[in-house]
Amino acid sequence: MKRRSFLKTSGVAAGAASLMPGTVEGITAKSVLAKKRVAMVGTGVRGTSFWGKNLVERYSDILEFVALSDINPGRLELAKKYMGVNCPVFTDFDKMMLEVKPDVLIVTTVDATHHEFIIKGLKAGIQVITEKPLSTDETKCKAILDAEKEAGKQIIVGFNYRWAPHPTKIKELLAEEKVGKITSCDFHWYLNTYHGASYFRRWHGIMAHSGSLWVHKATHHFDLLNWWLDSDPVEVSAYGSLEHYGHNNSFRGANCRNCAYTKDCKFYYDITESKRDFSLYAENEKYDGYIRDNCLWRPEIDIYDKMSAQIKYANGVLVNYSLTTYSPYEGWRVAFNGMNGRIDSTEDIPWEDANMADQASLHAAEMAQDKNEVENFHQVMMMKNFEKDVQIFKIPAPRGGHGGGDERLQDKIFRNQDAPDPFHHAAGSRDGAMSILIGIAARKSIKEGRPIKINELTDLEPMTTRPAYFKGVKF
Repeated sequence: MKRRSFLKTSGVAAGAASLMPGTVEGITAKSVLAKKRVAMVGTGVRGTSFWGKNLVERYSDILEFVALSDINPGRLELAKKYMGVNCPVFTDFDKMMLEVKPDVLIVTTVDATHHEFIIKGLKAGIQVITEKPLSTDETKCKAILDAEKEAGKQIIVGFNYRWAPHPTKIKELLAEEKVGKITSCDFHWYLNTYHGASYFRRWHGIMAHSGSLWVHKATHHFDLLNWWLDSDPVEVSAYGSLEHYGHNNSFRGANCRNCAYTKDCKFYYDITESKRDFSLYAENEKYDGYIRDNCLWRPEIDIYDKMSAQIKYANGVLVNYSLTTYSPYEGWRVAFNGMNGRIDSTEDIPWEDANMADQASLHAAEMAQDKNEVENFHQVMMMKNFEKDVQIFKIPAPRGGHGGGDERLQDKIFRNQDAPDPFHHAAGSRDGAMSILIGIAARKSIKEGRPIKINELTDLEPMTTRPAYFKGVKF
């Protein structure tokens, strides 16, 4: 694979007008405030809930959906009802942009198509918000960064995990150098046999659509690492294989609804148990052929289900990372070794959480957007060298919305654009690029059997300390 040339910088001026217009004589600013006109492309579960119903319920005083776009007309009509909006729908994205002329475009399509709609939104001169990952390969990433620079706007990338109280506390301790200079980190993420398996059932199981879980899922994890360590990756060595799902089974069916082995398969998924999933997908598969309850053992699955990487950062930190997709439980562990001590933390490890729900319910609660109650506490443990005492920090753990990160992210984007951001939670294109470049390098490392330097993929210069390029946006 030949080296791809990227922009040397993606820092661009944050254009666009303020959300709050100025006042005129005798009229308050509030009374002349025009709602921002929002269009969304992609009406799957993520789009219609997190970026759809959420926004309608929380921010309808300042924004309104003026159009929805998807290749599937059945999902479009269902999306309108679920979100509670009455706006035109389009199977032709270009026609939507021409006729509706929105102020804001939200992109929640299949990962491999993000670049297409991001670039068209930028060329239309409007604010673009994209679901993670930014894209799936370095060529598409370069095209996005080029378009962003030309448009003079900044893309917003929806990295919600950063905003949760638990990762934020870890960031605070690291920023304050509580255990001195960090030298190494261990970060291990476990997907259970409910959630982990679902990726292989869906379009994510095909490399051409998702870029593999190195990109689709691990972009979250790599972004946390980049943000926590406040540095850029410079080199990645990785291993990975497909040895559980896909061809690794003695039987398989067309899909779960049409399978002779439902009594024998521990992974059997009954899509009819979810009225929403059945309505959104099964009843509309006739339009685009997308099967939501696909067989986990279909031979065309070509992504990895076991992944491990070592990442070297520009500031000298070495990271050992792994992702497991068929664990009996779902959660993560992280540890930072510093010159003067160590920081450890975990999330959702069953024997460390007396209130742990069953694994299917756990994921449903995490994804839910209407659960803000605090059911438990996460702990961050810090111990300094030559000291016997362990300091334990207890952080409230809201169960819904990715640990409370979802609502904080969206409040910053839509309502509190001028709010202080001392830990640089807000994320843009460079954050999105650096997170996917780790995953892309990992894929290349596995394929070629060698360490991959980030600058083989991009001309974005890895920085010892991450540049404060993202200024936030007003639209």
